[in-house]
Amino acid sequence: MLIQESFADLATPSGPMRLHRYVPAGALPVPGLILFSEIFQVTGPIARTARRLASRGYLVAVPEVYHEFEPAGCALAYDKEGTDKGNRYKIEKELAAFDADARAAIAHLKADPRCNGRLGSMGICLGGHLSFRCAMNPEILAGVCLYATDIHKGSLGKGLKDDSLARIPDLQGEMLMVWGRQDPHVPQEGRDSIYRALNAAGTNFTWHEFNAQHAFIRDEGHRYDAALADIAYDLAFELFDRRLLAGNLEAPAGAAPAPGPIKLG
Repeated sequence: MLIQESFADLATPSGPMRLHRYVPAGALPVPGLILFSEIFQVTGPIARTARRLASRGYLVAVPEVYHEFEPAGCALAYDKEGTDKGNRYKIEKELAAFDADARAAIAHLKADPRCNGRLGSMGICLGGHLSFRCAMNPEILAGVCLYATDIHKGSLGKGLKDDSLARIPDLQGEMLMVWGRQDPHVPQEGRDSIYRALNAAGTNFTWHEFNAQHAFIRDEGHRYDAALADIAYDLAFELFDRRLLAGNLEAPAGAAPAPGPIKLG
């Protein structure tokens, strides 16, 4: 599988945002995925995740979530300084700016002739929460959230008062929620509150909890669990392949019909 990598700098209300693009070589157009990173932006593990998704036949777009605070192309280090910066930025950035970034990425994919208009979202840690909110846009047919932080606390963005739980009825696509049971950032009571809210809203979702710590999918660091990470990726591909490639959801307005078998490479 050959993958073409490039970037585009998109205009947003809070300034230019770099969007990293990973495009499979082969038959086009293909479905698009927006991949939201951890608090560290587009690091090596996030780029490898994007390539893994693209290698399965998806046009993957990865926004730099902290473009207001760091120069384009910057990735924070997996150390105390990088962690402190990333955690500070997520409560300094306006909630509306996170949402505007998602809409800019959606608009970019819909305008890209290499994308057929069938869109999904995926995110890890902070990105899991951003994927959750991105999936509140009607264009998103499937959303994957990997140990999404702060949903249960309503503490994303400036003012620490996000409305993600209250807006669960806006989720129209199918959701996949993946958690680590030993994750201190999203304890049992927090996961329970999200599960109850999804059920109460009648959301179409699948829920998986693993005996794993936070960041178990990241392939750097002592918490990485390769076996569980592979299972989580398989779950994500099952959802995306079924909803976006097989197309067993009605296409959004203006989208191309779901493709048949795609010749890749």
